[in-house]
Amino acid sequence: MARVGTGARALTAAVLAGLLGFASAGCSSTGGKRAEERAERAAASGRAAVNTPRMTFAMVTHSGDGDTFWDIVQSGAEQAALKDNVKFLYAHHEEGKDQAQLVQTYIDQKVDGLIVTLAKPEAMQAVVKKAEKAGIPVITVNSGAAESKAFGALSHIGQDETIAGEAVGEELNKRGRKKALCVLHEQGNVGLEQRCDGAEKTFDGKMERIYVEGTNMPDVASSIEAKLQADKGIDTVVTLGAPFAATAAKAADQAGSKAEIDTFDLNAKVAEALQNDTLGFAVDQQPYLQGYEAVDLLWLYHYNADVLGGGKPVLTGPQIITKDDAAELAKYTKRGTR
Repeated sequence: MARVGTGARALTAAVLAGLLGFASAGCSSTGGKRAEERAERAAASGRAAVNTPRMTFAMVTHSGDGDTFWDIVQSGAEQAALKDNVKFLYAHHEEGKDQAQLVQTYIDQKVDGLIVTLAKPEAMQAVVKKAEKAGIPVITVNSGAAESKAFGALSHIGQDETIAGEAVGEELNKRGRKKALCVLHEQGNVGLEQRCDGAEKTFDGKMERIYVEGTNMPDVASSIEAKLQADKGIDTVVTLGAPFAATAAKAADQAGSKAEIDTFDLNAKVAEALQNDTLGFAVDQQPYLQGYEAVDLLWLYHYNADVLGGGKPVLTGPQIITKDDAAELAKYTKRGTR
């Protein structure tokens, strides 16, 4: 349970960090504790916890429709926006060129800050540089850690996907696995490739890859089922997103395979599946924290010229979550914050 405790402390620290500017701005004579209490009361009543001017921040991600991971990211961003007196806008598109067009739309609207993902960095480079030239600060989240600084972003918030993949390979070794199937649900997504690369690097067994159309769950299921039927030696299926874990489990059942299903990312269904042994483990990158900290860091940049990370990514993961951890986290997944 040590990993879970660390994650909880990290989330608490992030919330308190966001409150720091408020405490120093208007309440130095009353002390940090009273400032924190006032901020908590304001958030509970739906009011901002700061008196800074109203700002508008926009987030544009590479998410497809119906991806619960991004619901959690948005939940964190919206909570921070409420606290920071920020109007929060959100848009998404899985195609890089369309994502870039959405970013351009927000640049034209002259928003006060942008939060973007760089799953397909080539498509996003020019528009991120346009934002920088227009004087709009940019925070990158989730994907694009390697490109973030070069593109002109202030900070990157997320997990190092290669390190996360390496953690998966090490966990598979502990479990005595010999042959794994890595399921990539979006071609061209550099972060997904890095996850498989990292896992392959540390895994002592053999790892194969399969590319599926992530927006078509029947296709995902049939592709995995066919692979498991054709190769009985596969003892593990690693999905790279929480929505695909249950589909992979059903496909394994249909194929008559005993392969363990493991996944990246955590949500309520994954937590439940961990508890009932449908899944072996999950890799949590704390998406709520990614959204929350991105908004908070943009606010801090405007308020106090603060930049976090020192040019390095601000890591929110990975954490390996097992059955023993899932019960404690279930209450948070049910409310949409883990």
